[in-house]
Amino acid sequence: MKPLGPIPAGYDAIGGVLSVGGRPVTDWAEQAGDTPLFLYSADLIRQRAAQLRAAMPARLALHYAVKANPFTPLLSLMNGLVDGFDIASGGELEILRGAGIDLAKVSFAGPGKRDRELEAAIAAGVTLNLESEAEARRAFAIGERLGRTPRLAIRVNPDFDLKGSGMKMGGGAKPFGIDAARVPALVREVAASGAEWRGFHIFAGSQALDGAAIAETQGQALDLAARLAEESGVALPHCNLGGGLGIPYFPGDVPLDLALVGERLGARFESLPDSLAQTDFCIELGRYLVGEAGVYIARVIDRKESHGEIFLVTDGGLHHQLAASGNFGTVVRRNYPSAIATRFGAPVEEEASIVGCLCTPLDKLADKGGFPRADVGDLIAVFLAGAYGASASPATFLGQGPAREMLV
Repeated sequence: MKPLGPIPAGYDAIGGVLSVGGRPVTDWAEQAGDTPLFLYSADLIRQRAAQLRAAMPARLALHYAVKANPFTPLLSLMNGLVDGFDIASGGELEILRGAGIDLAKVSFAGPGKRDRELEAAIAAGVTLNLESEAEARRAFAIGERLGRTPRLAIRVNPDFDLKGSGMKMGGGAKPFGIDAARVPALVREVAASGAEWRGFHIFAGSQALDGAAIAETQGQALDLAARLAEESGVALPHCNLGGGLGIPYFPGDVPLDLALVGERLGARFESLPDSLAQTDFCIELGRYLVGEAGVYIARVIDRKESHGEIFLVTDGGLHHQLAASGNFGTVVRRNYPSAIATRFGAPVEEEASIVGCLCTPLDKLADKGGFPRADVGDLIAVFLAGAYGASASPATFLGQGPAREMLV
């Protein structure tokens, strides 16, 4: 029997059925009309935002990384909880526009921005995090053609990375950002162009659970920002310190010590050099804000036995939860936290694998986990589905189509 990841705090049962938002998931499935279904808890998102505000220094603004979950009702909720939004495509810009978000609070990072994306961002007053000198010059030309002043920051490829990060975004040769040594010259070029200089974006890594490592990286980012500002000779109005705050997905993972991160960042803010004295700072978080607030619900369609192994075949699968299947950046597949939602909290009775409806052996949501017995019609739950779930999975594979989504 293989261990399952830890179910996050905040989930209870009503009448033996997993509850989200104060109601059994069976009620939500009935209201949605069908399964599979993503449920996002508004209360858990609010609680996480409040925890961050309490732990972090007051000077630090909080931004939401839209790529984690671009569900429009969730974005509307987030609009009252965070200070800004970070996007990675022109498509996400349009999603935010449709959600009524003030686009002056938005920044746009990501390599390979097409001219039409640069044009849309400049016209909307979005801050562009420049990924190369060539992108900067295209932005200058587009701004001149539109008669608009581009709002430009520089994404810095730092000369360090985030230790223990599940996904390294900086340090060494990377397609992201501009190598630190080349940044001062580009800062001066941006300032001389007449563009509005917005500052630095320094993102070293993602999904780290070691608070001391995150604090060390944030300190390195502050040191780098000060050095680059001094070398450029141009005041630094704003600095995005990136994210990196992880959540425990797998057996043995220990939750991040958020208080430690906040205390150490607060101490650094009290001793900033003159070059950063007037700088505004933010962190950019996605999964840490919404990951634990989401649950993926699927229905058991068939219960099968093959060579002594039990398979619970569901109407869901990797086309909605690619990461939980182990096919989205995982080197060694391990089980996400999962449960039989209609027997939540019941004792383990058997070893079973939860699989999807796709015709591929990759379509496995839980491998030989310990569960109470489940039969046809029961609902299963995969937790940590609030980030990089619905929008990061191949929903159209085999013509299956997207899952339903609800903010509850």
